[in-house]
Amino acid sequence: MSTAQFFLPTGTVYGTLLNFQGEMDAWTPQMSQAPYKAAPRAPVLYIKTANTWSANGTGITLPATTHQVEVGATIGVLIGPPVLVEYAQPAIISIAGYVLMNDLSIPHASFFRPPVKYKCVDGFLGIGSQLVSNALAGDPARFKLEVHINGELRQRIDFAHLVRSANQLLADVSEFMTLQPGDILMLGCDIGRPLAQAGDRIDIHAPGLPAFGTLSNTLLQPPSPVAPAGVSA
Repeated sequence: MSTAQFFLPTGTVYGTLLNFQGEMDAWTPQMSQAPYKAAPRAPVLYIKTANTWSANGTGITLPATTHQVEVGATIGVLIGPPVLVEYAQPAIISIAGYVLMNDLSIPHASFFRPPVKYKCVDGFLGIGSQLVSNALAGDPARFKLEVHINGELRQRIDFAHLVRSANQLLADVSEFMTLQPGDILMLGCDIGRPLAQAGDRIDIHAPGLPAFGTLSNTLLQPPSPVAPAGVSA
């Protein structure tokens, strides 16, 4: 019997690049080069398509050609119904809660092309089973995460180092697109993302915020190719 637990998104899941100061600083020298020749002025987003969603507690099978993946521990903001305020147009976006996420990616060396082939691989988004309300979560700037691989601490993340706070990110994204109730906007992944490989168990939790629980996934080897009938191995 499966022990997987799944908080199921009902809308689109968006990732955010370059939203930790360390990552922004690391990429600044390349931003002055062609083709853009400047740092981005608006948030840089990508989509984690529905085929990537993996339940807490499940295994994630790596592609046959992929030997290691980057572990992108982050927190997603679940968009709630719009709040109608007198004299305010448009309506104010509300936050329905927060959820742990593991934004896996095939390692790649450029942000200058859409990262679909690296980030939209089947199963490449672990999603926590616990949706944490605003009241329990508190100020997102105080969020901290720890990443353990096979029980070993491999990364600490402090959301006080965001380039755009959760509220500022929502406001800036809303300037060029409408976030719908049920959408999730990830706050970003910090620099120094650890690598993991088949057989590794990844555990992500938020110290001091037990309501988030632990997001756990194990990376699995791809199945061996089946030889055609009549052909010996």
